[in-house]
Amino acid sequence: MSSLTVTRTLPADATTAALRADVAHGLTRTPKQLPPKWFYDARGSELFDEITTLPDYYPTRAEREILINRSPEIAAATGARTLIELGSGSSDKTRHLIAALPELHTYVPVDVSESALTSAAETLLTLHPSLTVHALVADFQQGFALPATPAPRLLAFLGGTVGNLLPEERATFLRSAHGLLSPGDAILLGTDLVKDEATLLAAYDDPTGITANFNKNVLHVINRELEADFDPADFQHVALWNAEREWIEMRLRARKELTVKIPALDLAVPFAEGEEIRTEISAKFREEGVRDELKAAGFEMSRWWTDGADRFGVSLSVRT
Repeated sequence: MSSLTVTRTLPADATTAALRADVAHGLTRTPKQLPPKWFYDARGSELFDEITTLPDYYPTRAEREILINRSPEIAAATGARTLIELGSGSSDKTRHLIAALPELHTYVPVDVSESALTSAAETLLTLHPSLTVHALVADFQQGFALPATPAPRLLAFLGGTVGNLLPEERATFLRSAHGLLSPGDAILLGTDLVKDEATLLAAYDDPTGITANFNKNVLHVINRELEADFDPADFQHVALWNAEREWIEMRLRARKELTVKIPALDLAVPFAEGEEIRTEISAKFREEGVRDELKAAGFEMSRWWTDGADRFGVSLSVRT
């Protein structure tokens, strides 16, 4: 008999409070910046789904290729009875894993959206009626406790989302992941790889303008939730490759001098012509760098897989 439990670790008003804090801090600092998680309201999620189908946006397809081809190896290497997925969303990325894990007892999806969690869980339970799903409404960057579940456990953090964290944030995240797990448990990490600048920029600046609309969606979110008066037409989508730090930056550049009012924060935000808001970093990795960061957090990499074109890497590491 199927089982679904939903545990909310975030207060009901946590999302609004976090948005207020991030906007107040990010738009009054120099240079201005906003966290990428605010792209993803319902419209932003739809736009990102469209991005994943674009010819030049390879990460989703490359990672899916790895998961399809390597899930049996992952299952054999881990023997996981519990699968934990951070930022699970629709749980699409892990369905191949779930199908391949013969001893899987419990799936623990973790996401800030309760509606996304319940919708994905209901679909999974239709496919796997004997599965136990314990969904957590939580923010993986704010810390949370896992429910008691059978060992061994496999924690999956896929989609290259780890690349949205600054290096010090990645170190903090990996240490917290280590703290969630027991010796012998494992982490499965998806990381986009360093490659030529033209390929990277094409993935983040499509000619149809879908990525630009996705980037500007953060302005729509702030307008709706905080009564701001951003005009998205006043801002240009910009994607840049930072070769020194080996990451892509997405920015919104003011086309003219202007002031944005945010009444919910009692804030007026001036912009000079050409001034930018950094809305996302997307770090790209090399195998040795991933191995070193994991080792520093107490993990030992045991497997490394790439897609056929060596564009994307998925690593399996054991918690020591």
